[in-house]
Amino acid sequence: MDRKEFIKSCGYACLGVTILAPIFNSCVSTKSINVLIEGENLIIPKSDFIRDEKWLKYLLVNNVQLKYPIYVFRESEQNFTALYLQCTHQGNELNAYGEKLVCSAHGSEFDNQGNVTNGPAKKPLRSFPVRTDHQNIFISLKKS
Repeated sequence: MDRKEFIKSCGYACLGVTILAPIFNSCVSTKSINVLIEGENLIIPKSDFIRDEKWLKYLLVNNVQLKYPIYVFRESEQNFTALYLQCTHQGNELNAYGEKLVCSAHGSEFDNQGNVTNGPAKKPLRSFPVRTDHQNIFISLKKS
């Protein structure tokens, strides 16, 4: 392959990545829902964890009264973890990438239980008590 062909191939590869990246991102998009606060609880129907007849591992929950979303991770059909997506380093919003939560400001990373896996953050994320019944997930916002 000569230089001209190599540059041409690289150009096509870059163009392909530019065009296909948004398509692939839409395939793995994060599900985000808005829910109401009833009393001191966020109530999420378990059916919100189903997309295309498959169970999602997590979703993001929003409410106008919350400054940041809550990451709800499904460990099993009855066990869920709820984490406030505010970095414990400097208070920036975290991004969810599957089971990893990342702060774009300084690179702190947390696992799906809120534990720090990469600093500079040192404290785990704020978590919320979660209980379930047959149809719903209840996240308690009550301050302890």
